[in-house]
Amino acid sequence: MHIEPETSPASIWIVTDGKAGDLAQCIGVASALGVPYEVRTIAPRPPFSWWLPYGPTDPREWETRPGSPIAPPYPDIVIGSGRRAAAYLRRIKRLSGGRTFTVFLKDPRTGPHAADLIWVPAHDSLRGRNVLVTPTSPHRFSSSTLASLRDESIPDIDRLPHPRVAVLIGGDSRHHTFSPDDQQHFLNSLKRTEEEESAHFMITVSRRTPPALSSGLAGLATSGKHLFWAGDAPNPLGHYLAKADAIIATADSTNMIGEAAATGKPVHVFHPGGGHGKITNFLESLERQGVIHPFPGPIKTTTYEPIDATPVIADRIRSDFSASRQREAAT
Repeated sequence: MHIEPETSPASIWIVTDGKAGDLAQCIGVASALGVPYEVRTIAPRPPFSWWLPYGPTDPREWETRPGSPIAPPYPDIVIGSGRRAAAYLRRIKRLSGGRTFTVFLKDPRTGPHAADLIWVPAHDSLRGRNVLVTPTSPHRFSSSTLASLRDESIPDIDRLPHPRVAVLIGGDSRHHTFSPDDQQHFLNSLKRTEEEESAHFMITVSRRTPPALSSGLAGLATSGKHLFWAGDAPNPLGHYLAKADAIIATADSTNMIGEAAATGKPVHVFHPGGGHGKITNFLESLERQGVIHPFPGPIKTTTYEPIDATPVIADRIRSDFSASRQREAAT
């Protein structure tokens, strides 16, 4: 009797070393697939961590060890991100007898054969038949999620008059540095925007935000005209994005700008010192599409068709997973 292969996934693992940005992207894609998922956090020790993604995984985390993050039974799909996860995906692929479909988000640095499917943003150079390229990054804020958050009653936000502006602050990174002059320029620009456009800010900072800038932003919110979030639970970012008329973001984080672009709201970008060609290309692409505008500068409230890579990635995973199961059944 001929049995049709099961071409829809029923289980997913997410494999990262716990970095918030990597985990958020993986969760966003897994949620878009609508399949139950488990988070498996790896923590390789030196010297094994030094050799990744090229070297072997940490023997302490091998599948036979108590508490191993990669112990069987293996899922239909594993989604990984972060250089340390690449070697773990290869091991899971081998241990599952090739049956687990592997997905890697961002360039694994070991070439297109690192996983069955690899996603990279357009400003990265990796290309291949199994490499999916999109303008922006995956995230947790689907159109339905944003619509639901927009309709929720959040008194602290809802009492703010319009225009409401979400202010998303990154911080120092490999390619950008917020000098004292940058910080003061940014704070002065926000104050001028408040005065000239009667804007009301919903501000978030990150672990990378310089303390002096974070303190200045917190001080701005003491007037009662703005909101400031410094990291305590719960995280209001989704509500800020959903209920904003416009967004201000710093250029150091393409992930942050990608999340903002999913709202269809204008994104105003502040450039601290430094930069990188790939980030410049990313921003110029969104500028040509009318998504981003300079900050400081007039706050715009015109909308555009939201740019959301997450469902595109999920659709490609479904298609490739189904094709892999059909090929398997035919052999």
